[in-house]
Amino acid sequence: MSLLPIAQPLSQLPFSQACENNKAPILAVLTQAFSLNQHVLEIGSGTGQHAVFFAANLRHLIWQTSDQAEYVGGISARCEQEGGLFNAGENLALPLILDVTAPWPVEGLTPDIDGVFTANTLHIMSKNMVEALFTGLGLYLPQLKTLCIYGPFNYQGEFSSDSNRQFDAFLKQRDPASGIRDIEWICSLASGQGFTLKQDVAMPANNRLLHFVKGSFLVKS
Repeated sequence: MSLLPIAQPLSQLPFSQACENNKAPILAVLTQAFSLNQHVLEIGSGTGQHAVFFAANLRHLIWQTSDQAEYVGGISARCEQEGGLFNAGENLALPLILDVTAPWPVEGLTPDIDGVFTANTLHIMSKNMVEALFTGLGLYLPQLKTLCIYGPFNYQGEFSSDSNRQFDAFLKQRDPASGIRDIEWICSLASGQGFTLKQDVAMPANNRLLHFVKGSFLVKS
């Protein structure tokens, strides 16, 4: 797979080195996972680095960014300033304000969204927020067929690495309601909205990419 060149980050914009490190491996999975999709909502776009890169390399998709209100300004600036460098302007949509605990649907969220991507969000959220996220997907995105979640996960209540154990302790020290989630719980929440885990892909730095599908997408490759 040939990737478009990576521009240097603009110093005045929010920047995540982790996004730079993981965006190419994530793209390799999303290229297949979203091959049959047309309109993807990214929940928790953060710095916007993923959005610009994925929109540029997945040109068949409309990539809709979103996040809580405090992050929308930075995401908008990156989309506008870097989107042109990647020729991603036509299929990269400026962010919607989306708080998973607030009533859905948010203004601008269209019902034709058929894919959702979120990265490094579930371990930041409280358990109630994670549950609200899945409930919102089921209630307000009727055309949703593909769900991709990136981040660290536990298996049967056990950490998959010492670094994840340390990261979980850091998260809980900062916010006791946060923490690395058990994959079995996430799969149960997804199943409650009609999703089945199709792939659990090992990623760099002891992360995973969970690819869920719904309905007729189960029989497609």
